Amino acid sequence: MCGIFGIVTNQETLLGPILLEAGKRLSYRGYDSVGCATLHQDSTITLRKDVGKIDEVADRLNFSEMTGNRGIVQLRWATFGAPSAVNAQPHLDSDGNMVGAHNGNVVNNVELRQQFISEGMLVRSTNDGESCVHAVERYVIHGDDIFRAIQRAYKDLAGDYAFVIGKVGDDKLYAIKKGSGLVAGIATDATCVSSDLPSILPITRKILRIQDGEIVVLHPDRVELFRVDDGTQIIRELETVTESMESAQKGGYAHFMLKEIHEQPQVAGELIRLLEDSPNVLPMVERMATARNLYLVGCGTSYHACMLGAIYLACLAGRPAIPILAPQFSAQYGPTLNNQDVGVFVSQSGETKDVLNALEVAQRKGAGTLGLVNVIGSTLTLASERYLPLACGYEISVPATKTFTNQAIAFLYLALQMGNVPATSLARLPELMEQTLEKVDSQIAFIENDLANAADMYCLGFGSTYPIALEGSLKLKEVTYIHCEGMLSTEFKHGPLSAVDEGYPIIFVAGPEDIPLIVSGINEVTCRGARAIAIGEDSPQLRSNATNMIVVPPSGPLFLPITSILPLQLLSYRLSISRGFDPDFPRNLSKTLTVD
Repeated sequence: MCGIFGIVTNQETLLGPILLEAGKRLSYRGYDSVGCATLHQDSTITLRKDVGKIDEVADRLNFSEMTGNRGIVQLRWATFGAPSAVNAQPHLDSDGNMVGAHNGNVVNNVELRQQFISEGMLVRSTNDGESCVHAVERYVIHGDDIFRAIQRAYKDLAGDYAFVIGKVGDDKLYAIKKGSGLVAGIATDATCVSSDLPSILPITRKILRIQDGEIVVLHPDRVELFRVDDGTQIIRELETVTESMESAQKGGYAHFMLKEIHEQPQVAGELIRLLEDSPNVLPMVERMATARNLYLVGCGTSYHACMLGAIYLACLAGRPAIPILAPQFSAQYGPTLNNQDVGVFVSQSGETKDVLNALEVAQRKGAGTLGLVNVIGSTLTLASERYLPLACGYEISVPATKTFTNQAIAFLYLALQMGNVPATSLARLPELMEQTLEKVDSQIAFIENDLANAADMYCLGFGSTYPIALEGSLKLKEVTYIHCEGMLSTEFKHGPLSAVDEGYPIIFVAGPEDIPLIVSGINEVTCRGARAIAIGEDSPQLRSNATNMIVVPPSGPLFLPITSILPLQLLSYRLSISRGFDPDFPRNLSKTLTVD
C-alpha cells in the first residue's frame, strides 16, 4: 500500500535519478500515481506529480532533471481520494513551505479536512496524505518548530501510517511511523528513509529499522531517533544488510512474475535447509501441539496456504487446525479465545493490516502468537512470540508465487515434525518442482491460445487440491482479469453446473488418491459441452476423460499440491501476456495491504 522514499544530501545536487530509481524499486507498492518533490537551499520547493506508472510519469514530467539537497518520491495505491493528479503525492502545505508524503490510512481524514478548511488552510485534495501535512502545519502556524509540530500532529492522525516531511529553510527531513513499515539508511554523503529495503540498498547497507511511535530525523551526515511521546532520544545500533539485490532484478526474464515462478525450486531448497537448523521449529511445534485450539490465520494467498497447512497437520500429526481469513478471525473466534489457544499468523510482508489486527486480538485474549513471514524486521516478526522466515528473498511481482509455495512447505515441515515423521523426504521436493516447471511449459503453450479469450472459468479441486484450486483461481483473476471461481469439485453440481455450455473451460486439479472422484466431476461437465482441463500425475483415466491434460511428474499426495500450483501460476502468466496485460502490476492491486 503506497511507497515513500526520502533522501537528504549535504549539498544541492542532481536528485532526480536517485528518486526515480528508488521509486522504481517501490513501484510494486502502488501505481495509481507517482510524484517527486525536491527542496532547495534557496528555500523553494519543486513538485511534480501525476496519475500513471512511474516510468511514464517520470518521462512526461522530467523527474531525472530535478535537483535539490532533499527529495521525496511517493508511489500511490488509492484509498482516500480517487486516482488523480490532485490526489497524487507528495503534498504541499497552504503556503508551499512544507512538503510531505505518506503510506497508510488516516481514518479520520474527512473530519480533519473539515477542520483544516475551517481554520483557513488551503486544502487541495481529498487525499489523507495531505491531511498529514496540514496536521503538522496547524502547529507550525501556532509557533511550534517542526519537530514539536510532528509530535502534536501524531496524536491528531488516527489510523496506521508512515509519513515523511520537509520544510524550507531547514536541511533535514523528518519521518514518523505508526503501523506502516519504515526503514532509514545512512551513507557517507547522504541519509534516506523508505517504506522498504529495496530502495535503500543501492545507496547504503547501513540501516535503522524504525518502530511505531518513533520520529526519525535525517541530517545530511547522520540519523537521529526520538520517542514521539516525550521527545527523548533513542540510541540504536546500525544494522548491516548483507543480502544481495539480485532478486530485485529481473535476471533476464521478461517479468518479475515469471522470474519468481522459476525461483521457487531454489528458494524451496533454501527454506528447507533453514528449517533444519532453525531453533524456533521445535518450540513452535510444541506450542502448536499443546494448544486447545490451533488457528491458521491469513489473507488471500496466505489463507490458501493456511488451508493446505491444516490438511498437512491433520494427515501427518493428527492435529486439527482451523484455517480462517484474518478479517473474520475476531468476529468468529475472538470471543472464545483464551491463553490455551494458539494462532499461526501468515503474511508475506509481515505488514498486512488484517493479519496484524487478528494478531492483536489474540494477544489481548492471552493466546499464543506464532508467525510465518517473509520480511524480517516487519511488524509481524516483532509482534509474534516466535516466527519462521520464509526465505523467499524479495518478491516484487504483485501476484504471490514463491511465497505461497514456501508457506506450504513451512506448514508441511511443521506437520512432519509434530507427527514425528522424518523430514528427509523434503530434500527431493526442489528437484520435483524444477522438473514440473520444465515438463508443463510446452503443455501450457498448447492450450493457452484457446483460453485467451475466455470470459469465465472454474478451477476445481478436492481434499488437498482444494486450496490449490482456490489459489489457482486467484492467480487467474489477478493477472488475466478472467472471472475464475475456485471451488470444491463436488460442490460444482450444487448450482454452478448451470453455467456450463459449449466450450466452457473448467480446470480440475487431481490428487492421485482422488482420480475416480475427479473423473466423475469431469464427465458431469463434458457431457454438457464443457472443456475439461485436468492437472495431475499421468493417469489413463484422466487422459481419456478430460479434454486436455497437464501432466506433472509423479510426486505422491504430500507434494502434489505444491507441484500442481506451478502449472496454474504459469498458465496465469501466459494468459496475462496473451491478453496484453502486465502480470507484475495488475490493476487496482497492491503488493502489501497495510490498511483495513
